[in-house]
Amino acid sequence: MEKWYLMAIVVLLGLTVRWTVSLNSYSGAGKPPMFGDYEAQRHWQEITFNLPVKQWYFNSSDNNLQYWGLDYPPLTAYHSLLCAYVAKFINPDWIALHSSRGYESQAHKLFMRTTVLIADLLIYIPAVVLYCWCLKEISTKKKIAHALCILLYPGLILIDYGHFQYNSVSLGFALWGVLGVSCDWDLLGSLAFCLAINYKQMELYHSLPFFCFLLGKCFKKGLKGKGFVLLIKLACTVVASFILCWLPFFTEREQTQQVLRRLFPVDRGLFEDKVANIWCSFSIFLKIKDILPHHIQIIISFCFTFLSLLPACIKLTLQPSPKGFRFTLVSCALSFFLFSFQVHEKSILLVSLPVCLVLSEIPFMSTWFLLVSTFSMLPLLLKDELLMPSVVTTMAFFIACAISFSIFEKTSEEELQLKSFSISVRKYLPCFKFFPRIIQYLFLISVITMVLLTLITITLEPPQKLPDLFSVLICFVSCLNFLFFLVYFNIIIMWDSKNRRNQKKIN
Repeated sequence: MEKWYLMAIVVLLGLTVRWTVSLNSYSGAGKPPMFGDYEAQRHWQEITFNLPVKQWYFNSSDNNLQYWGLDYPPLTAYHSLLCAYVAKFINPDWIALHSSRGYESQAHKLFMRTTVLIADLLIYIPAVVLYCWCLKEISTKKKIAHALCILLYPGLILIDYGHFQYNSVSLGFALWGVLGVSCDWDLLGSLAFCLAINYKQMELYHSLPFFCFLLGKCFKKGLKGKGFVLLIKLACTVVASFILCWLPFFTEREQTQQVLRRLFPVDRGLFEDKVANIWCSFSIFLKIKDILPHHIQIIISFCFTFLSLLPACIKLTLQPSPKGFRFTLVSCALSFFLFSFQVHEKSILLVSLPVCLVLSEIPFMSTWFLLVSTFSMLPLLLKDELLMPSVVTTMAFFIACAISFSIFEKTSEEELQLKSFSISVRKYLPCFKFFPRIIQYLFLISVITMVLLTLITITLEPPQKLPDLFSVLICFVSCLNFLFFLVYFNIIIMWDSKNRRNQKKIN
């Protein structure tokens, strides 16, 4: 019973941190005419409650799509409608058509914050606890520590409870999906992941690893026997779940097309704001958005994304394993973030979730990545006046990881999972024996750079001719880090089978 008490304390601590952050400012507070994401979520409740389903995604006098038009899949709309019914019961003014635009009050803020907390309690936190509890080959103490570190990850807390969004819903469904397919509950796992995609389309970042892992399982069972039966069951589960979610929008062809246009607004351009991916960072030297035609930008981003994730996906299909699945989730999500079209800075959370899952396997590198992921969103967090919550939650997370996993002691080739890669390199460079030291120096340089850039950003004014200088530097430095991590995670994936063979020989 003691271990359950400890896990309950961990959950309570995670909830306390979340609620404390929620007491701060939120996106667009008191900043008309558009306000921010907080108003977007409130406005969707207003629209879904007051308008018929057929008008949710269409521009009209009652639904100006230029003012936070609904641009997420149907499950998000249904969630907004559910919240709207509760809001209507408490205070109808919160969702009154037209007159509620930009509504702000302490009571409404409490209501909105509570809806995020309840979503966390129902979907995300149970998935985290169960995932950590199902981890094999680690002690109960490490399982509890792993859950603590995931629940203290500052990026998700600051965006959902500070900036204000419901990322924990889609990420929670995705985590239930990971848990399901990893434990051979393939149909339940597929259903959970379909719900994740139908809540936020950015979950497509994780779709290829799910597809390849399940297809690899079917190949392994044999496509002339059990594997074919599993494939049919999976296909039926996916199709049925999408039909149920999209049923109100399948009545007319124009309805379906309009929803898709809202979900994938390719006309917005290659990237928005300051995002730490390759296109925004590269635009410092070459303005791709201004030079290349729009359709060429789409083709180039598709090619880079596809080629960068292809090796890991092929490997996972041919050699499906839960470990390979987790690391391929990281690699593919990071490839999408770095190279795909129309990426937002908050999309790094889609990479951070699978990194959280491998925290106990590579604690040093995972902690480092999660620190960089939070730092990459610094311009957005400063805009929302979340500096102090960012510093406090980041320090708390770092201390929790450092103490729980002794991360600075986990930097050997074996613990970085680079042993087989180093052996391969030493065949050609026999003197190459200082790889862990290089990693340690890179970590030190990365942390110092992040600290200095943070201090510069909050204490100095940028030059008048370069008002975005500090934001661009943050994105560029973060992007360099992410490119390094992309190479690192792909090395782990591609050399994993060699590592297992070497381990078997040693045993």
